[in-house]
Amino acid sequence: MDRFDSRIRVAEAASGARTYLIDLPPEALPPVRPRDMHAAWDSARGAAIAQQWGRPLMLRFRRPDAEETELALADADACCWAAAVDATVGLASPYGLSVCLRLLALVELLPREPWALPLVALNRDGASVHPSLLRAASVAPLTPHATFDAGTLREVLRQEAALPAPAASPIPVAAPSHPGARA
Repeated sequence: MDRFDSRIRVAEAASGARTYLIDLPPEALPPVRPRDMHAAWDSARGAAIAQQWGRPLMLRFRRPDAEETELALADADACCWAAAVDATVGLASPYGLSVCLRLLALVELLPREPWALPLVALNRDGASVHPSLLRAASVAPLTPHATFDAGTLREVLRQEAALPAPAASPIPVAAPSHPGARA
């Protein structure tokens, strides 16, 4: 995975705010590896606990018809999470942006979708998300507004949960032995 991609250009203002000019729409961002979602979630949670706030970001997605979708990340928590993802996988590639936007889309979805609440545990060290929900979020498509459609994410989660477990390797079982038994 490249940390930089010619489809993404970054400009920095004197204030420190960054603008990412992205030559593809949010819904064209790729699925990501579940392990990268897990790592980014843990990194973002750690940064939030340590109050390591990031700087504001503007994301400008250019669509094939030359229309643009703009997303401003100015909220302290969103900036913190974006900075943590930037530190782990980088934001200057479609893959890194996809990890970041999937995390933010998941955080946005959780309080408005009651079915997702049992998949989150609140602890002293932040929130933990069930691995199956992170796996579903890693492959569910983003909307044109860089969010998740709740029904689609729930269906991906349902399909993910319905996958059969990997076949267990056979474990040899020894015949019981007791005194006086003959083989």
